[in-house]
Amino acid sequence: MLTEPVARAEMLIRRPVSEVFEAFIDPAITSRFWFSRGDGRLETGATVNWYWDMYGVSAKVVVKSLERNKQILIDWPTPVGWRFSPRGDDATFVSITASGFVGSEDEKVAQAIDAMGGFSLTLAGCKAFLEYGVELNLVADHKPDAHAKGGV
Repeated sequence: MLTEPVARAEMLIRRPVSEVFEAFIDPAITSRFWFSRGDGRLETGATVNWYWDMYGVSAKVVVKSLERNKQILIDWPTPVGWRFSPRGDDATFVSITASGFVGSEDEKVAQAIDAMGGFSLTLAGCKAFLEYGVELNLVADHKPDAHAKGGV
C-alpha cells in the first residue's frame, strides 16, 4: 500500500454553522440521528462515552480539540475530525475524516470503507433531522440483524 487509507464523508446541511456544530457536540441532539445516548457534551480535554444501545456497544471518545463552529478532533480510538465550513448564513458544509486504521492492509481498507459508510449515514441523518425534523433511524436500521437483546 502506497498510502494509508483515510475515510472521508461530506455533506451540505442547510442550517447555520452554529446549529450544525451544536448537533455534534450535544448528545441530546446527536442521539436523534447517530448514537443512542452519550454521557456528556464534547469539550476540549473531555472523555465521554457514546452508546449504540441497539447494537449493545459503546465507545470511549477523547476530545483532543474543539474550535467552536469550525472543527472537532477526537480519538475514537483512531483520529476523527469534523470541519464545519459556513456557506452563507444558512448552510454548512461538514467534512468528516477518519484515519489511523490498524491491522493488515486489507483490514485497514475494510475499516476505512466501513467508517466512510457510517459517517455518510450519520451526515444524512443529521441533514434530515436539522433541515426537516425527521429522524430516519439510519444507523439503527443499517444492520437490524445485529441488534442486541437488552442493549448495553
